[in-house]
Amino acid sequence: MARQRQQKSNRRARQPLLEKGFAALAVGVGMFVASFVLSGAGLMDVVARGLRTPAWFALGIGAVLIGLHVLINRVANKPVGSDQEAAIKPAMPKALREIFDDVAGRKSPFQRSPAPAQKPTQWSPTVFNAIEWRRFEAVCEALFAQAGFETRSQSHGPDGGVDVWLHSKNAVGPVSVAQCKHWRSKPVGVKEVREFFGVMASHQLKRGTYATTSTFTPDAIAFGKGNGIHLLDGAGLLRQIAQRTHEQQQALLAVAFEGDYARPTCASCGTKMVERTPAKGGSAFWGCANYPRCRSKMAMARIP
Repeated sequence: MARQRQQKSNRRARQPLLEKGFAALAVGVGMFVASFVLSGAGLMDVVARGLRTPAWFALGIGAVLIGLHVLINRVANKPVGSDQEAAIKPAMPKALREIFDDVAGRKSPFQRSPAPAQKPTQWSPTVFNAIEWRRFEAVCEALFAQAGFETRSQSHGPDGGVDVWLHSKNAVGPVSVAQCKHWRSKPVGVKEVREFFGVMASHQLKRGTYATTSTFTPDAIAFGKGNGIHLLDGAGLLRQIAQRTHEQQQALLAVAFEGDYARPTCASCGTKMVERTPAKGGSAFWGCANYPRCRSKMAMARIP
């Protein structure tokens, strides 16, 4: 229903082009009729000839507006491939690109969802590569819950370096915190782990877990061991998941692939991001759907 309402709204947004186009055609035709009626009537013949130039101009404007209406309807309602996008959109005049963006509610018809990956049925590094950062946090939270913790997540907004608060039934307040870093290749360095330790200290917590889909640098590992930080890299997470029952592993997979699991979430406002292309050309990137109210953006990762 929501999608149908959006489509109806987009169609209504395109109607002014059509209406103005027909209005311009009507004005042009009216001027031509008036010029023929007035021609040959002495002084009015001069007026008649003067009407023909703006009449042609009005007819041209009407034709252009109707043509734009037809073009926008075709492109907005028909998927456009990446090759077509690269060839067509950069060549458009800026004014025409703005018309497309306004018609689609600042979501260009060239924007597209990431291709759905084949969902794995067993846990492997492929799962981490297929999901976005928010799904990774949700998997970590579910894993902590399976271990007996009561969890409270901070899915977006300023988190102060905390993604999941871990509570125990026998203690008041959090007993530990967790930071989840969804990095595909770059290792987590000592700088990030030190910052996390600062968060632990500010909350007077002796324990913390830093989980990542990637790895840790040797300095980060040494710092974590010396300061009560449990470091879980991608391989370590998979080992912990492998220790769960088959039913628990499948439950974690369901969490990983819940909803639009591949499209990244805006870290500032928690909405799904949309693909955008710079107006002056360049590589596509993820931008917040709430732009311009939220200007968060994210580089588009390339998955082998």
